Amino acid sequence: MSLRVRVTWLVASCVAGAVALVSLGAYLTVRDNLYNQIDATLARKATETVKSTAVAETPTGSFPAAFLRLSDVQFVLIDSAGTPLFPDRDLPPVSGTELAVARGEAYSRIRTDTATDARVLSVRYRDGQALVLAQSLRPTKEQLTDLSLVLFLIGGAGVVVAALAGTAVARTGLSPVQRLTRATERVAQTGDLRPIQVEGDDELARLSHSFNLMLAAVADAQERQRRLVADAGHELRTPLTSLRTNLELLLAAERPGAPTLAEEDRSEIHDDLRAQLDELTQLIGDLVELAREDAPPATREQVDMVEVVERALDRARRRASDVHFEVDLRPWFLLGEPAALERAVLNLLDNAVKFSPAGGTVRVELRPAGDGYAFLQVADAGPGINDADLPYVFHRFYRSDEARTLPGSGLGLAIVKSAAERHGGQVYAGRSADGGALMAVRLPGASSMMSPMS
Repeated sequence: MSLRVRVTWLVASCVAGAVALVSLGAYLTVRDNLYNQIDATLARKATETVKSTAVAETPTGSFPAAFLRLSDVQFVLIDSAGTPLFPDRDLPPVSGTELAVARGEAYSRIRTDTATDARVLSVRYRDGQALVLAQSLRPTKEQLTDLSLVLFLIGGAGVVVAALAGTAVARTGLSPVQRLTRATERVAQTGDLRPIQVEGDDELARLSHSFNLMLAAVADAQERQRRLVADAGHELRTPLTSLRTNLELLLAAERPGAPTLAEEDRSEIHDDLRAQLDELTQLIGDLVELAREDAPPATREQVDMVEVVERALDRARRRASDVHFEVDLRPWFLLGEPAALERAVLNLLDNAVKFSPAGGTVRVELRPAGDGYAFLQVADAGPGINDADLPYVFHRFYRSDEARTLPGSGLGLAIVKSAAERHGGQVYAGRSADGGALMAVRLPGASSMMSPMS
């Protein structure tokens, strides 16, 4: 059963239940009122008749004049034995209830006689006598039958209208869900990530908007993956071509009858092969690291950034013995991944070392900014970054003209940016006080150890 049909059934069932309750309440109320009116009319007529003292004379005798006002009901005057005293025809039903009133056991009694379908009232008239009045219930029951038929027809019409309205509401209200379903099927079948149309500002509209955001995120991830594959293929083409050329040259020199390579040339080719293998190894390692950065975040723990920076500095010092590091670190703690943060810091240090002159100084500073963030800054005394290159230094595979002659894959700073954003931070590039490059990472956290609940 579709959601639209379920909504229609739900609306129709709710309306049917409400109509049934209202109709039942109305029917019972009207029935009680009609029966109460019959009882009240009989009681009023009986009271007036009992209190009246006027006598009507006829050639055959006399009788109470009040009996003349009882022409619209059946009545009889009986004694304690149940014998009719007046009149002697068209008599109402008499039972032990009426005889008890005539005998003085009760002043009045009222009952419903099922045999004649009448309401019977008996009241004491004189000593040893009772006045019995009877009102047929057939007209009242006919009215109640007509009322029940009207309520049934009106209720049925209301249920039909409610079902039609429920169908219209379900069709209109669920149209965004249908669009969302068609869009999901389209994405699953064709991979088309076009957003769907959003109308209104209700919950379904917000659901559609969220679905569009998801499509945009998937499209962005696909585009980044496509660019990564394309850029990686482009970057791998050059070292692989050089590697293949050198290997073919060595293999050709080893063939019988081929010219022999000079030892100097052979040594130069070997050096080129080692350099190209190192370049390939670094590029592949950076690609793997970048793929890990794009993966879902691992379990986070409390990280002491001072320890992270110091570990990265130890590794950087071993790689660059001719560069001096000037360090100023203030305590800073955050929740994150120590390995990813250490890799990002090491990439900043390696980048600064690569562009620093021999004997130059790399300044490393970790300082709170006072707004729940701290800045990690790495400055070198190299040639600096051109203004035209500043917006692109953190892009994947981007290398300035000055950096193309230096070793590297163009992924180091992209890894820094990815790690910073994964930890809720940002990256900045500028010019240092010494004229070199200044790289800064803004990270959230606190200057003291955070409690487990923070």
